Amino acid sequence: MAVTKYALLATLLFVSVTTTGAVLPEDRSDAMYHSYSGDGVTIDGPSILLRKKVGNTVSFSANYYVDTISGASIDVRAQASEYQEERTEATLGADFLHNKTLVNVSFTNSSENDFEANSYHLGISQDFFGDLTTLSMSYSRGEDEVRRRGDLNFLEEAQRQKFGVGLTQVISKNWIMGFNVENVSDQGYLNNPYRAIRYVDDDSARGFAFTTEIYPNTRVSNAFSINTNYYLPYRASIYGDVRYYSDTWGIEASNLKLGYIHTFGDAWIIDAHVRFYQQEQANFYQDLFARADEFTYMARDKELSTYSGVSGGIGITYQWAFSQSFFLEKSTFNIEYDYMQFDYDNFRDVTTGEAVGEEALFGFSASVIRAYVSIWY
Repeated sequence: MAVTKYALLATLLFVSVTTTGAVLPEDRSDAMYHSYSGDGVTIDGPSILLRKKVGNTVSFSANYYVDTISGASIDVRAQASEYQEERTEATLGADFLHNKTLVNVSFTNSSENDFEANSYHLGISQDFFGDLTTLSMSYSRGEDEVRRRGDLNFLEEAQRQKFGVGLTQVISKNWIMGFNVENVSDQGYLNNPYRAIRYVDDDSARGFAFTTEIYPNTRVSNAFSINTNYYLPYRASIYGDVRYYSDTWGIEASNLKLGYIHTFGDAWIIDAHVRFYQQEQANFYQDLFARADEFTYMARDKELSTYSGVSGGIGITYQWAFSQSFFLEKSTFNIEYDYMQFDYDNFRDVTTGEAVGEEALFGFSASVIRAYVSIWY
């Protein structure tokens, strides 16, 4: 189950969702290798994406993604030994074009040895005002089954729903902006069965002990974002994205990303970007509790604490075109690297052996590499 969280972290800095007009995706194939290394954990694996149009109104897609995780994060190092597991994800999708309306449907299955998730997605976008304005709406629903290694009787379920609305506007021939709103509702078993709180225990040699976290069984979140891209006169562009998030658990977070893209010659593109993240803790989070049953809900997952992060990265793309008589149109080779630093304001490193509640605050760095080849046909 740990793979899912780290997979999201590993790809967060690379994935940018933008609203597009009523045009079918191009016929394309991608082969990717991704790698994440940080906090004592290594994740890597391949991904394959295929897209193919049928006529002028339908396009099909298929994606297969693998994550292999090994090592032990700070949470695991405090309680158990290293482990290894694998997550596989498969997605089938289709796009349907009718005049200026584009409809997308997809199904995704994500599977681990202790976690199974199925999700369904429906998206609709419509162009207006001479194709200068695009309105998009989406709905996703997920069904999760959560198990626990070593406990054959453990089985919990969760349901997730997501609504999204986006508006993209062409401001001028050089400037485009987008505004997005997202609402997510989760219900059921929402915590990780392997994570634990720590509480004061005078009978323990360390002065504290661990017991399983207890989360609420509902969570509703809202996110708002504004993104923009301005094209410069010398074959370059600057872009930015601002996002604000809040939920019923008391978490508030803000994200700022700035980037610059520059073209060199006919074949090279370089993308340099920086990202800042700040989060306030959940209402029921503490690093150290007074006793095992102090509150109704209790959590010590560091991702629910107060922390900040900064990252910087660069992406390089090389493109070449095939001859007009060849059945392939063009291809690109892409490599992207990001370095991330996270610092936690109220999560302590209990592996240091210092006095209870006075351990050093935790922080870690991580590196993400993604290399892939794309072919258009």
